[in-house]
Amino acid sequence: MLSRTNIQEVLSKKRNKETSSFEILAQVQEILNKNQEDRQLIHNRLSTHQKSNSNSFDIDLLESKRIYHLAHIKDICINYRLRFLDSKYFKGEIPEEAISQIRELEYKHNTTLNGLKILAPSKLFKLEDKDDPLLFAPIGNGYYYLVHKWGNDLHPLRRILMWPFKSIVNLSVLVVLISYLMTLLVPDGLFSKTNTNAQFWIIFFFMFKCLASVVIFYGFALGKNFNPAIWNSKYFNA
Repeated sequence: MLSRTNIQEVLSKKRNKETSSFEILAQVQEILNKNQEDRQLIHNRLSTHQKSNSNSFDIDLLESKRIYHLAHIKDICINYRLRFLDSKYFKGEIPEEAISQIRELEYKHNTTLNGLKILAPSKLFKLEDKDDPLLFAPIGNGYYYLVHKWGNDLHPLRRILMWPFKSIVNLSVLVVLISYLMTLLVPDGLFSKTNTNAQFWIIFFFMFKCLASVVIFYGFALGKNFNPAIWNSKYFNA
């Protein structure tokens, strides 16, 4: 024969089952809230000044291919006219993938990352751009660990295009070469019926003086400087 149904027992089981589900949902919500809180704290650290030259990493867990010395970073900045500044100066959007990488590193190494820096073109520290920024965390002794890279790679010709801005010598060489080419483009007999070496060099000197004046005016008017002087400068006119 079928046994009678105990309604109270059924209700108790139902209540316990729902309570368990509510507990699971509450735990999931708590985890989500904690995750969101952690990510917000990271965003806050990235946008504020962090006085730190090192972080407590577990060396055994670091990838050697991601470790760079400051001298290497400086060389790259000078060659490609980039800047290496604290993350608080970065005006672009830091992707969520970068935040996830920071959280993962902090979890693995049981630490809180500080002193984060970003390597990117100058414009990215004032305006949004699509060139590739790189996020670094200091290890100590002048070494930095690459946390995350996002965006597009730099244009292959960027190093060549930025070569004149490495030093005044490079810029002077470029001005001389362009002046020489412009002199060659002047038609024969434009100023006199006969072409002489003296006439060529007079025209060349005129071209050089005009071009140099434009370059000097542009440099002083916009407050520009050479790559070695700006790679770690936080000032706009540099």
